[in-house]
Amino acid sequence: MPLDLSRRRFLQFAGAGVALAALPTWAGTSSDALKGVSRTLLLGNIHTGEKLETCYFDGSNYVQKELDRLNHHCRDFRRNETYAMDKRLFDQLVEIQNRLDSKGRIMIISGYRSPATNNALRANSSGVAKKSFHMTGQAIDFRIEGVKLAKVREAALSLKAGGVGYYPSSDFVHIDTGHVRSWS
Repeated sequence: MPLDLSRRRFLQFAGAGVALAALPTWAGTSSDALKGVSRTLLLGNIHTGEKLETCYFDGSNYVQKELDRLNHHCRDFRRNETYAMDKRLFDQLVEIQNRLDSKGRIMIISGYRSPATNNALRANSSGVAKKSFHMTGQAIDFRIEGVKLAKVREAALSLKAGGVGYYPSSDFVHIDTGHVRSWS
């Protein structure tokens, strides 16, 4: 089968190759520092008062029972609804703690939000997105005990793994697994 390499087709292929090469290495996978290493999180939930310590990755596989516990911990507490959170969020949290050399408890402000909860929050705040990644289990708002919020933000930004929002007046950082971007 002959290859049609007109100038236009060549430029299309070349452009696609450049775009693929520009993708961050973190997208879709854990950083090399996490490969083959067990991953443990120490969490708290500011709304429910619950605390959780979990090893959700055993060095070679995600542990479904522990992911289920994490999903419950990050549930929409207003409606008591759970959702399968994106595992990459938990990997980002581990990597942020590693970069900060912190063992402080990660305090969850918001994980999953049902569409009903998101709509209710939007009615009272201009800072809640209509198509929030929280509704698809792809976002977490958090802080880390004993770590300055600006340092948490810097560590999250250094991952280049998704969105990073900085909310110092509300005392939390937002991370998500969408495209790389940041805001304050």
